[in-house]
Amino acid sequence: MQRERGPVRVSPARAAVVGHPVGHSRSPDLHRAAYAVLGDAVDYGAHDLVEEQLRPFVDARRGHPDWRGLSVTMPLKTVAAECSDELTDLGDAVGAVNTLVLRPDGTVLGHNTDVAGIVGAVLAAGAVPAAPKAAVLGGGGTATAAVAAAQRLGASSADVFVRSAARAGRAVEAGRRLGIPVHLRPWDEAPGRLADYDVVVSTLPPHGADDLAARLSAAAPATTGVLLDAAYDPWPSAIAGVWARAGGAVAPGLDMLIFQAVDQIRLFTGRDLGAPLPREQDVVAAMCTAVGRPVRVVPSLPRT
Repeated sequence: MQRERGPVRVSPARAAVVGHPVGHSRSPDLHRAAYAVLGDAVDYGAHDLVEEQLRPFVDARRGHPDWRGLSVTMPLKTVAAECSDELTDLGDAVGAVNTLVLRPDGTVLGHNTDVAGIVGAVLAAGAVPAAPKAAVLGGGGTATAAVAAAQRLGASSADVFVRSAARAGRAVEAGRRLGIPVHLRPWDEAPGRLADYDVVVSTLPPHGADDLAARLSAAAPATTGVLLDAAYDPWPSAIAGVWARAGGAVAPGLDMLIFQAVDQIRLFTGRDLGAPLPREQDVVAAMCTAVGRPVRVVPSLPRT
């Protein structure tokens, strides 16, 4: 007599955020909220890794039937590009990736969703001209994504304000690859010039723009531009407060994190980057609620 079998247990797909430190990451909150709306069984976790640990961690998951991908945060974005077997055009141009897609055949695709995150956060915060005048504060890794975002927003060039031009080479190279000229500007010029820009992206760490905020406040500018501060703790940051008092629109890095996660979710669930998620507005609303942000309307993102 054949024994009746119970239901077959199917393991959930797996994904995670990796970085160091990673305990403060809001990515698990965002991804879990999104998968709950989509009805996709994805177990999303967090792993604290330093640079030398990333490659063996990725290699151990190559071809694993459960693993879908990794969200990559600092300081692993450059190493993540080196772990990739293939880079998307955008990932290659930016030179750093924040998303690793673990394919069933064991290969790894590297992509950068920070660009879409910056564009989405800026467009959700305020009106942007078709050909905006764009500025970037800082020349590190996130600055390369900010240059790419400026190009996607329609800017003909990007001014990058830095304390040391020697540290901005990757941003200049990203602009060259993307066909958007990058002009390096002395940091001391920023207080007198920022109010004239339509889009300003601060890529500095928390409190990194506090001195600039004080000088900007003393200049008492008026602006109608949009400022995105990639740092989101504490919020509002000093520079965001000054910008809002000057009449501009502001967006925290948390909004950037939300919108960049949307593209990661597409990739981790096997969907096309150019296709909307099912119930995409509901997905974004759930993500906003999960991290205590007002619900944002999904902007129409340029895909050029």
